[in-house]
Amino acid sequence: MIEKTSEPVGRNVISVALSANFFFERAVRSLDRFQYEKALKNFRKAVEYEPENPVNHCNMAGILSEMGNYEASNAILAHVLEKVDPSMTECHFYMANNFANMENFEEAERSLVTYLEEDANGEFLAESDELLELLHYELDRPAPLHRIRSREGAVEHDRARSLLEEGKFPEAVRLLEEIIEGTPDFLAARNNLALAYFYLGRFGKAKECIAQVLEHEPGNLHALCNMAIFLQYEGDRETLDALLRMLEVTVPFHREHVFKLATTMGILGRHRIAYGHFRRLLKDEEIGGDAGLYHYCAAAACNSGLLREAERCWRQAAKLDPESAVPRFFLNLLHQSAAEGAALPPVSYNYQLPFQEQLKQWKANRGSFAEQVRVNPLLRSSFFWALRYGDASLKRQVTEALSWIGDEEMVQALKELLSEPLQGAKQEEAGLLRLHKLIGMEPEKEPRPEGKERLPRG
Repeated sequence: MIEKTSEPVGRNVISVALSANFFFERAVRSLDRFQYEKALKNFRKAVEYEPENPVNHCNMAGILSEMGNYEASNAILAHVLEKVDPSMTECHFYMANNFANMENFEEAERSLVTYLEEDANGEFLAESDELLELLHYELDRPAPLHRIRSREGAVEHDRARSLLEEGKFPEAVRLLEEIIEGTPDFLAARNNLALAYFYLGRFGKAKECIAQVLEHEPGNLHALCNMAIFLQYEGDRETLDALLRMLEVTVPFHREHVFKLATTMGILGRHRIAYGHFRRLLKDEEIGGDAGLYHYCAAAACNSGLLREAERCWRQAAKLDPESAVPRFFLNLLHQSAAEGAALPPVSYNYQLPFQEQLKQWKANRGSFAEQVRVNPLLRSSFFWALRYGDASLKRQVTEALSWIGDEEMVQALKELLSEPLQGAKQEEAGLLRLHKLIGMEPEKEPRPEGKERLPRG
């Protein structure tokens, strides 16, 4: 509702439109001057003009609480929950604080438990923890809290992330699917589920998962970066280019976002942009001493033609991680190409030896292979990708290598992989038979017209 204080009489007379916003601004100015009575008066007027707006009521309740009138404050908050907007679960938190200030600890506990069990956003979780400690002390017992809604799935999600880091992708997928079924708006879990699908080569499921995240939150940087990578694999250049134009001018603030964008730009071939982001991260004192980060920066520099900078970064990585063969391998590759005047092949951002190089080494030393597969998630995902998207020669090498181990997680993942149609060229028959034998599956048999058995397509 808006009304005017007067009608314009002459050219120099200005009418004042009275509205809830007008009184809200006056109340805020009064608060800045610690004039609580005036602020309360103006908040009351704001409520009169917009009685259906719960924020106006809560502002009035907040002023009353500041003035020590906790009962009146709670009466307003109860009115909001009963008559105006029952979804404003934060009112329970405000009421809990008012009850605590009145030393009515039983009611404070009841309101706080209601807030924690009903609120999905968790805006006041830290403050709630402090109040829980106070109530525990005053009541000499813990609160009868059965769940914290905003934390539902958090413990399970941490476990799923650990599974991803350990390379246990099928188990991570199962857990993340359970989390999302119970908490559909858990976007971080959806992003990680997409990543797990991606590692397993389940491209369609990964893209579908990311699309769901972006439907909920169009600006989610992790999802946008993942979608860009998926679009590249799909070959949708038009959509990818439009997305890249936005990502190329994005300058994230949080370290995790900078790293995500840097690696994404590298994967998509925007190496100079990736190099700039990695350089920013190297200036961060908390992570600037990480050998892997120096490798990422070296890879971006090398792929951008900045060979001196690449050498400097790999030398620093070798100092920070003297036991790793990765920096030494790329330094040797750099020097060899310079001596021969040959162009360098594209350098992977993964902090590990190139896949083909690892296969050579494991063939000579099979004893260390099983352990490497067990502890290295990037290696495990490399196998899945090689089997799904590699050429016949690479698939044959991978299936031979997998015959050296007996890892249950790998077996389960490969069963799931073989249950879906593979893209690209068929595997060699001998390699496919070896893979089926390795994981204990019988190849599907269908009669050919000439009476011979046909192997499933790879």
